[in-house]
Amino acid sequence: MSVTLRIMTWNVHGTFILNPRFDLDGVCAIIRHWSPDIVALQEVDSRGRTDDPFALLAKAVGEHSIDARSIVTKDGDYGQVLMSRWPFVEPPTVSDVSYEEREPRRAIAARILFKQQEIRVIATHLGLSIHERHAQAHALAELVRPTRTIVLGDFNDWFWVKSVRGVLARICPVRTRLRTFPARLPMMRLDRIYASPDLTIRSAWTDRKARAYSDHLPVIADVTLPE
Repeated sequence: MSVTLRIMTWNVHGTFILNPRFDLDGVCAIIRHWSPDIVALQEVDSRGRTDDPFALLAKAVGEHSIDARSIVTKDGDYGQVLMSRWPFVEPPTVSDVSYEEREPRRAIAARILFKQQEIRVIATHLGLSIHERHAQAHALAELVRPTRTIVLGDFNDWFWVKSVRGVLARICPVRTRLRTFPARLPMMRLDRIYASPDLTIRSAWTDRKARAYSDHLPVIADVTLPE
């Protein structure tokens, strides 16, 4: 019998712009409302804060999480978080996918055990330039396995030239196509969930209420694993 995972990815950058009081409770409420099994969050920022958003957000799903802090300063850190309701098969790995002198970027790769089935999840946040993203897409492709793999995050991918889609579609042809940016009037499909060909995206949607907390909309998808 096949089983279904609920996956979510969200760039929460607007938490610190649209929500000047740094209210993380609203972000967590959006996440908990959809009750996802796996969540990837990008642009988590603890700089200039007295609390730790990495730790607070990690509690929104379950007890299994890992963060990748691409910028570390005395005033706080900046990066991403991967959270799971289900245990990791082994400690996840964090790969450096930075490009030349551009902003540091990371990719988190985890093996997750879901109802006696294993799935590989790769979470990332790619760069802003075409050549940068193209190189990072190839780096991601090296982390992908041919089956039971999900790649999710903010890919900043809006051009067809040297696109991330062109690289990942060869190995993860199943993908979402939702417009997520800017949240108030979504035009670009920056945030995506990619899946290997043995997986099926049964349905995918976003949540307009998230506009109150970020300039990106989240992507939520129900993904079915093969029997």
